[in-house]
Amino acid sequence: MASAPTPPPLLPVTNSAAAASDAPIATPAFRLLLSRLSESARRSLSDRRPWGELLDRSAFSKPDSLSDATSRLRRNLAYFRVNYAALVAFALGASLLAHPFSLLILLGLLAAWCFLYLFRATDQPVVLFGRTFSDRETLMGLVGASFVLLFFTSVASLIISGLLVGGAVVAAHGAFRVPEDLFLDEPNAAPGNSATQGLLSFLGAPGSGV
Repeated sequence: MASAPTPPPLLPVTNSAAAASDAPIATPAFRLLLSRLSESARRSLSDRRPWGELLDRSAFSKPDSLSDATSRLRRNLAYFRVNYAALVAFALGASLLAHPFSLLILLGLLAAWCFLYLFRATDQPVVLFGRTFSDRETLMGLVGASFVLLFFTSVASLIISGLLVGGAVVAAHGAFRVPEDLFLDEPNAAPGNSATQGLLSFLGAPGSGV
C-alpha cells in the first residue's frame, strides 16, 4: 500500500499590510507640535483683555490729529494685542467659511504639507504611481502645487481680503479708543515677552524634531 504523498512545505508569507503598519511614522513630531500649539495658545490667551473693556462705548472719541490717532493705535495695540489677533483671525475665518470650496482647497494643501513632508518619517519616501520621489522632488512639488492653488484660485485673494478687513477694524478701533484708562504692565509691554511672540514660539522649535 503506497504511503500518502508528503505535503509541500509551507512557505512563509509576509503580510504587506502588517509590515506597512509596523513602519515608523513621525507621530512624535506631530504630537510635539500640537502640545506646543496648545501651550502657546493657552499662554497667549491668558493676556486677553475683557471684551467689555474693548467695547466700552464711553471710551471712544474722535482723535484730534493724525499723530494723536497714531499714538492711540500704538498704545491700544500693546494693550489689546490678543483681542486684536482674535478679531483678525475671526475676519479671516469668516472670509474662508463664506467660500467652502476655497476652504477645502486650503485644508487639503495643509494636509498634503503635513503628511507628505513635515511629519513624514525620513526613511519613508513618497511613492506615487510606482515612482519614488526624493525629499527635494517632494518639496518642489508641494511648493509648485501651493503656488498654483493659492494664486490661480480665489484662496489667496480671500486670505488677503480677510486680513485687510481685520486690519481695518483693528486700526479703526485703535485710533478711536481713548487709551488714558489703560494700564500697561511693564513685563507684558516688553517686546521680548509679547503675547504674539508667545503664540508663534512653536514655529522654530519643532522643526528640529521633525
